[in-house]
Parts: sequence; C-alpha cells; structure tokens
Amino acid sequence: MSVLLLEACASVSSIQQEITNTMHSQQKAWNRGDLVGFMNGYWESDSLRFLGKDGVTLGWKSSLERYQRAYPSKEKMGTLRFDDLRIEVLNGKNAYVDGRWNLFRSADTLSGHFTLLWKRINGRWVIVSDHSS
Repeated sequence: MSVLLLEACASVSSIQQEITNTMHSQQKAWNRGDLVGFMNGYWESDSLRFLGKDGVTLGWKSSLERYQRAYPSKEKMGTLRFDDLRIEVLNGKNAYVDGRWNLFRSADTLSGHFTLLWKRINGRWVIVSDHSS
C-alpha cells in the first residue's frame, strides 16, 4: 500500500509541476506582448469559459479577441505576475487552481484573484474555465 501512496504523491507532484510550468510560460508570453502565446495555456475549444467583470465569454477565439480589445498594446499589457498559487489535483484528469494576478504598468497597477479549472485533454493540462476578478 505504501508504494501506491508514493506513486499517487509523485503523480500529484508532477501534475502540479506541469500546471506551474504552463502558467510560468503564460506569464512569460504575456510579458513579451504575446497574447496568442499566453492563450496556449487554454483549451482551444468553443467550450472554453471565461468569467470576468463583463460576464461570460465562451470559446478560445472569443477569449483571445476579448484580451486583444482590452490590451491592444504592450504598454497596456504591462508586466504580469501570478502569486499565491494553490494547485489542488482533484484526480488524474482534473485540477483546480486559485491565486492572485498582478499587472504592473507605467500608469497604474492592477490586481485581482482567479480560479481556474484545468483538465487533461489529449495529453496536455489546459484551462477549461477561468474566473478572474
């Protein structure tokens, strides 16, 4: 039984690391002004859900377009940093992440919180639902 417990812990740890790596890649893409690269962490599907202050946006393309309208330039995008990440692996195919986002710009600093539902789809961990405030 202890071998199974060790394998389960190792699996949880590797899932948490994969999600952390993806979020780090998203942060780097944002900080170089690459919104498409940032969106690589999301499920490229019409079923992707993004919940924000303006309501629900459905679909990967619609979510990208929403970001492009809200952040039309590198200056508007600023520098993104994720903090206080908590990654809870629900099972081998689902994980829940919450944390804080911070956006540092020359004119101001914005921040808020997010909750993300991740799923393993086609061998990749991707965000299928994002609620950011």
